[in-house]
Amino acid sequence: MAGDLFNRRDVIAYFIVAATGATVQLIAGSLLQDWFQISYKQALLAGYLIAFVAGFFLTKLFAFNARNSTQTKREAIKFTLVSIISCLITVYGSALLYDYSIQQFSQVAFTIPFSVKAVDVNKLVAQVAGMGASFLNNYVLHKQFTFRDTGFYEKLKNLLNL
Repeated sequence: MAGDLFNRRDVIAYFIVAATGATVQLIAGSLLQDWFQISYKQALLAGYLIAFVAGFFLTKLFAFNARNSTQTKREAIKFTLVSIISCLITVYGSALLYDYSIQQFSQVAFTIPFSVKAVDVNKLVAQVAGMGASFLNNYVLHKQFTFRDTGFYEKLKNLLNL
C-alpha cells in the first residue's frame, strides 16, 4: 500500500504542482505584508487562499490522473475540506514556528542584492516548514480522499438533504 501511495510519478507531479502553489503563496503573502498593514498570520492566510484556486485545477489536471474525471464538483468539495485542514497547518504551524524562532534565536534578516526588499529569514523558514507539513498532509489526503471515490460525497449530500 505504501508503494501505491508514494509512487514516483504521483509524488513528482504533485511536488511540481505544490511548488507552483507554494511560490504563489510566498510571493503573494510577502507582497501583501509589504503593501498593506496586515499581520504575518493574515499574510499567510491570504497567500494560501490565493494559491488555493490555482491549486485545485493544477492538482486535478496534473497530479493524480483525474483530468478526465466527470466528478469535478465532488472533487472541489473534497479538495476544499482537505485544504481547510492544510490551511490551519500552514497558518498556525508557521506562526508557532516563527514565534518559537523569535523566542529561541535572534531575528535574522537580509536585503536582496540590488533591491530594497528585506527578507525576514525567521518568517521565511517558518513558512517553508509549515508549507512542508501541509504538503505531506495534502498529498496523502488528496490522493486517498479527494481524487478517489470514497462514498463520502454521497453521504454528505444525503445528510444535507435531510
